Amino acid sequence: MTSMPLSGASNSPNPGRKVRAFARRLVKSLAALAVFGAVGLTILFALLWWEHETRITLPEPTGHFAVGRTTYAWVNNAETDELAPPPGAKREVAAWIWYPAAAPSAAPVEYLPASWRLALAQHTGALMSEFLTRDLPLVQAHSTSDPDVSLGQRSYPVVIMRAGGAALTTDFTTLAEDLASHGYVVVGFDAPYRTFVFVRSDNRVVARPPTNDPEDMEPEQANRLINRLLPMWTSDTKFVVDQLEQLNAADPSSKFTCRLDMQRLGMLGHSFGGAQALQFCHDDPRCKAGIDLDGAPYGSVVQDGLKQPFMFILSDHSNEASDPASRQIHADIQSIYDRLPSGRLFVTIRGANHFSFSDEILLKSHYVIRLMRMLGFGSLDGRRGLTITAEYVHTFFDVYLNEAPAASLDKPAELYPEVQVVPR
Repeated sequence: MTSMPLSGASNSPNPGRKVRAFARRLVKSLAALAVFGAVGLTILFALLWWEHETRITLPEPTGHFAVGRTTYAWVNNAETDELAPPPGAKREVAAWIWYPAAAPSAAPVEYLPASWRLALAQHTGALMSEFLTRDLPLVQAHSTSDPDVSLGQRSYPVVIMRAGGAALTTDFTTLAEDLASHGYVVVGFDAPYRTFVFVRSDNRVVARPPTNDPEDMEPEQANRLINRLLPMWTSDTKFVVDQLEQLNAADPSSKFTCRLDMQRLGMLGHSFGGAQALQFCHDDPRCKAGIDLDGAPYGSVVQDGLKQPFMFILSDHSNEASDPASRQIHADIQSIYDRLPSGRLFVTIRGANHFSFSDEILLKSHYVIRLMRMLGFGSLDGRRGLTITAEYVHTFFDVYLNEAPAASLDKPAELYPEVQVVPR
């Protein structure tokens, strides 16, 4: 008897053929995605490289003085560096000084000298240094190298400027140049085992070890490290002020002899540098006025308060209102501010983020900055944020170091609607 096929079996597609067709389509789709991704990454890196290789000019100083910059290397033979691995190593600093200049010299400064650029690139890696950050030789600052001090005034008030955490002093070139253009000698400094990288005068490089970085630690461990570091950093500031007093008395080059008005000394700091500004002004009566740029306070100043005029400028922390740590920081700032006897100002710049106060907001890839904004890290234009900060910084010091009218401090808020002022 002849067997018959099941009804309809001769018209059914082969299941194995279906699976093979699906597999082919899947492979083609994945291949297309891979090609698309590769092309997209190639375009992205091409754009990043093009941006990296594009010249950029920092915001122009708003004062009437030309600006000079010079550097000094100082060793503190009286203090042992507790962070240095070799026992008995002495503390040292590299000081960067911006100042009102006479007729500009022919040579503009390098934004960051070549030896420092090389050290920075070696320790940040190719992605950060070659693609996500502008090529530093193409960053145009407005200072010239080692001109004479301007004869426009007999002497000039001095402001110590401290970067935060591992940041380099030159990250704040825009603020330093603007302040110098208004008639101030601005002195910042870097130190080994504290700054991210430090280049000694013999070109040996010291990188900050991870054990000195509180940012990657749990809160309790980070606070212990910060409270250990703060006295060292404050002591470094005292040493730098001592060196400036000696420089004013007898500068071997004669450049700054009798040109520094050490009776009008201010302190300015960002982030952990702001904590240093607070504590230094608490500890040292030579400080006559200070400014904290978005820095959390630490040390005995939180309990004791301050006697000198002081200003807080904060970025927009509205997204952190529910965070207990952020609320405590704001409460500590408010407590210090409320107890200031006179000469106080507390402002928030809406839309600013923590990096709106440094050149990093301009020198990091604008694609990175856009991503930060998409993630809620500030919406304020970088140049706008630096302009607002520079205006407040020189105006505050004009009032409390240069006897300008106190009403001057009301004007920036009238010009910049992004500014929110806590009533004095």
